[in-house]
Amino acid sequence: MREFIDLEGASGRTYRFRLWREGDAHQPIAGSYVYVRIADQDMEVLGVGVTNDLSAARRPLPRLKTLEVAQVYTRLNVSRAARGSEHQDLVARYQPQFVGEEAA
Repeated sequence: MREFIDLEGASGRTYRFRLWREGDAHQPIAGSYVYVRIADQDMEVLGVGVTNDLSAARRPLPRLKTLEVAQVYTRLNVSRAARGSEHQDLVARYQPQFVGEEAA
């Protein structure tokens, strides 16, 4: 399992995410998260989200049956404007089946 992944947005900008291992606690801090399926060298981005509390980023997983084998990766980012911009960039690039929007 990869500890870090770099995802390129539609703009060409690269964003680094860190693996949130199942069973580990996460800081309740704002940031972005992705649900990723990795097999051998292939990686598929299944979901992209932003939140004010990354410790809650796993909650949607049980509802998403197709994401059963997904790993959760997070990126700390307390700036709401930057989170929103990065989120839009990644959604535009990967067009994931799950998009988690931050509550206003």
